[in-house]
Amino acid sequence: MKRANIEALPPNPKPAVQHQSATDAVLNQTPPLADYNVFDTDHALQEAVVREGAAAATGELVNAGAALGTAAILEDARLANRHPPELHNFNVQGERIDSIEFHPAWHALMQGIAARGYHAAPWERLDGLAIAGAHAARAAGYYMQAQVECGTLCPTTMTYGAIAAMRRDAWLKRDWLPRIVTREYDPRAIPVEQKRGGLIGMGMTEKQGGSDVRSNSSRAHRSADGSYRITGHKWFFSAPQCDAHLVLAQADAGLSCFFMPRLLPDGTRNGIYIQRLKDKLGNRSNASSEVEFIDAWAHPLGEMGRGIPTILEMATYTRLDCVIGSAGMMRQAVVQAVHHARHRKVFGALLIDQPLMQGVLADIAIESEAAMALAMRLARAFDSHTESEIALRRALTSGAKFWVCKRGCELAAEAMEVLGGNGYTEEMPLARIAREMPVNSIWEGSGNIMCLDVLRAFGKSTATRDAVLHELEQARGCHRNFDAAFDRFAAAVAAPLLFEAHARRVTQSFVTLMQASVLLRGAALPASRAVAEGFCATRLDADCGWGAVFGASGAAIDAAAVLRRAWEE
Repeated sequence: MKRANIEALPPNPKPAVQHQSATDAVLNQTPPLADYNVFDTDHALQEAVVREGAAAATGELVNAGAALGTAAILEDARLANRHPPELHNFNVQGERIDSIEFHPAWHALMQGIAARGYHAAPWERLDGLAIAGAHAARAAGYYMQAQVECGTLCPTTMTYGAIAAMRRDAWLKRDWLPRIVTREYDPRAIPVEQKRGGLIGMGMTEKQGGSDVRSNSSRAHRSADGSYRITGHKWFFSAPQCDAHLVLAQADAGLSCFFMPRLLPDGTRNGIYIQRLKDKLGNRSNASSEVEFIDAWAHPLGEMGRGIPTILEMATYTRLDCVIGSAGMMRQAVVQAVHHARHRKVFGALLIDQPLMQGVLADIAIESEAAMALAMRLARAFDSHTESEIALRRALTSGAKFWVCKRGCELAAEAMEVLGGNGYTEEMPLARIAREMPVNSIWEGSGNIMCLDVLRAFGKSTATRDAVLHELEQARGCHRNFDAAFDRFAAAVAAPLLFEAHARRVTQSFVTLMQASVLLRGAALPASRAVAEGFCATRLDADCGWGAVFGASGAAIDAAAVLRRAWEE
């Protein structure tokens, strides 16, 4: 039919009397999930906070949980993603400004993150003294924040990780860090000396290299005063609105790390030119960019020629956050799915009471709790300075990032399917979560890179192998499947050579054993015991048929107990 014919049709006649038809009644729909306390409703998280040494932060976490479950903040999350940032390269006078415009909801979310200290709280003591349990406490808060919105977590985690490297530099520790560790969010594009708070980003990836950052072509030339001028580009330059970035560039000594402010102390722009913002599958609320450096001023950070080890100190913390963030999204996906199943009737009964659906929901609930428990255990390793904990996190950070982030992608899709067509719409957060999940798997090193890191950690250091095996041995005798899986894994890592082709299998075995170990040792209550036994009965038994899809295992688990623990209204 031609458009002209459509426009020629007469309008529908307006009824003389307005009335409600039978089809207007809304039945069998799930009520919105809002205005609940994200912390108080998560029994597993509460136990993990105590278990991993962050009990002192419970009061603060309760307050954060109340704020993060409000309808208002959930609406901010929706709006920030509905209205992504816009790049304005020039002002009305034609001057180059490279300004990024964010929706007010983005700023509201960032203000809350800063106020809760998720960008810097463990580093607030600039004298270098550790705050007991600070990384674990922050991990619990970051995990809850991830259940709300994840684009804002990009500048949050990069700032958190950058501080670890920045605090080793006397100038940055004196002039920058006091403004970074404040609990204020200040989005103004002014020199950091005039700001109430600041954020740090990162730029490693270039067009020709991807994960192979040693092939970077950006060049750094030393000035007479010891600073450097950098010319080159970055294919992915994360959160260009940040006040400074850690970047890699080639110097005379080799690939080195540099601290590059967005603005110079006199208020003029540094030689950083934003070419475009990336159009991404997910992470829509956050600005990721492609930039060109033209004679950009930078301060050398760390030993020249050792840029990768320097910037990897930052990346180690951001990899931790990939694990925590994915676990947080998994939790929200499970909560949405179980909430729906408790209200939706199908074939004359609630979904939650139907055996096949129970099996699927219990399986994803077990996966979610295992991810959270592992993330919190890993965060505790960052609170410790003992040789064994440092060795443990050397392998576990990469391994956990690989496995949890991969599993998160599958879980999000399964949870979305529980809601059916409603879950696939943008009115529900599950669509956003499903798009968001892959970024944590890709960013800061893809799955293969992480698995190779695990193999290197085991291959280079007997201390790492010993620390891992000692940690796992503490759960021996708690479940027969665990004991058998432990013996297989111990034999594998004791081999003189771990083959690269087997890196994913070794990493999967390592991480699932770690998850089982944490769950088994924390199973003090019947409900937590049901989760731990369910995990071991499915994930660690090669004969149970687990691994293809959620809910397909032949193992018997206490699904009702698992689901009551996961979410009970």
